[in-house]
Amino acid sequence: MRIYLLIAATAGGVTWLVTPLIRHVAIEIGAVGEVRARDVHTIPTPRMGGLGMLIGFAVATVFASRLPFLSGLFNGNYQMWVILAGGIMISLLGMADDLWDLDWMLKLAGQLLISVFVAWGGLQIISLPLGGSLITASPSLSMAITAFLIVASINAVNFVDGLDGLAAGIVAIGGIAFAAYSYIIARSSPSYASLATLIDVMMVGICVGFLLHNWHPAKLFMGDSGSMLLGYLITCASIVMTGRLDPASIHASIYLPVFMPILLPVLVLFLPVLDMCLAIVRRLAKGQSPMHPDRMHLHHRMLKIGHSVRGAVLILWGWAALIAFGSLTILFFKAQHVAVGMAIAVVVLTIATMYPYLRHRIPEIQAENLTFESARKNAQHTVPKSQSAVGESWDSIGSQAADSMTDSPANSRDSQVGEVQDPAADK
Repeated sequence: MRIYLLIAATAGGVTWLVTPLIRHVAIEIGAVGEVRARDVHTIPTPRMGGLGMLIGFAVATVFASRLPFLSGLFNGNYQMWVILAGGIMISLLGMADDLWDLDWMLKLAGQLLISVFVAWGGLQIISLPLGGSLITASPSLSMAITAFLIVASINAVNFVDGLDGLAAGIVAIGGIAFAAYSYIIARSSPSYASLATLIDVMMVGICVGFLLHNWHPAKLFMGDSGSMLLGYLITCASIVMTGRLDPASIHASIYLPVFMPILLPVLVLFLPVLDMCLAIVRRLAKGQSPMHPDRMHLHHRMLKIGHSVRGAVLILWGWAALIAFGSLTILFFKAQHVAVGMAIAVVVLTIATMYPYLRHRIPEIQAENLTFESARKNAQHTVPKSQSAVGESWDSIGSQAADSMTDSPANSRDSQVGEVQDPAADK
C-alpha cells in the first residue's frame, strides 16, 4: 500500500509542478478558450491542462517500472506501455481540439482508431460473465466491446467537464473505488502487484495534482486533452481489472454485480454517462447533432436552481461517491445494511441538491397563494355591489318611466276629454 501511495504522490506532485508551465505554454500558443454562450466562466481561460496530467502519468509510469515490487508488471509484458502510448495519442488528439476546435465526427473517428489500436495491442475484455458463468469472447467481439467502452467513457467524461474541478473530482472518486477493490482482489494472488491498482493510483494522483490549479476559480482548464485522457485511463483500469477473470478461480455469480465488465465503468462513471445519454436523447429529439452544445447538462441545471459553482461540484461529487462506493461496499457488508446506508445518503443528497430551489421557490409559492386568496376575496366583495348597483339602476329607470308617463301630453288630453264629456252625460 505504501508503494502505491508513493506512486500516487509522484504522479500528483509532477502534475502540480508542471501545470503552471503548461498554462504559460497554452497562453503562448493561443490555446485559450473564448467565452461561449454555453460556458460558465466569464473570462478567457487557458486550456490544454491535460498535457500536464499526461506528463505526471508518464513520469509515474517510468518510476513504477523501476521499483522491484512492480517491475514484474513490466518485464515481458507490454500492456502498460500500450496503455501509455494510447494515452499519449488521445491527449494529442485532445490538444488538437483545444487548439483548433475539431469537427466532432473527426474527433470521434480519432477516438475510435486509438481505441482499436489499444485493443489490438492487448488491452481487451476476454471473459464475460453471462448466465452465472464466465465465457470467453471471440477476438473480434473483445476488440469491439473494448473499443466501444473506451469511446463511450472518453465522451462521458468530456460531457461532464463543465465546472471547475468537476470532471477531475468525479474521476478521482471512481479511481479510489477502483483502486481499493483491485487492491483487495490482488491480495488473494501470489503477488500483491496489480496493474489495475497501479493505473488507478496514478490516475488519482494526476487528478488531485491538477485540482490544486483547477479549483474554482480555475487558473487552467484541462480541456479535451485532459477529459479524454481521464475517460480513457479509468476505462483501461476497469478493463484490466475485469477483462481477464479466471473462470476456474472465481465464480461469476459471486462477483457478478461488480465484475460485469460493461456495468462496472458505468457504475463508477454513472453521472457522466447519465449526462451523456440525456444530452444525446435531448439533442436528437430536437433534430440536432448528438454533439451539438447546449446549456442543459446536469451541472448547468445545478447552477440554474441556485447552487454556486463550488456547491454544485461538491454535491455532484457526493452523488458520484455514493454510486461508486455503494457498488463496492455491497461485496463486503450485508445488502440490508448497505441499502439502509445508501437510502440515508440519497435523502441527504436530495435535500442538499434541491435546497436552493426550495429556499427560493417556497416563499414564491406562498406569495402566489396570498395573491390568489386576496384576488378571490376582492372578487366576492365586488360581485354583490355590482348586482345592487344594477338593481338600483333598474329601479330608477322604472320610476323615471312612471313619472314620464304621468306627465305626458296624452294623459293631459285624456283628462280634458273627460272633463268635456261629463256635462254631456249630465244632460
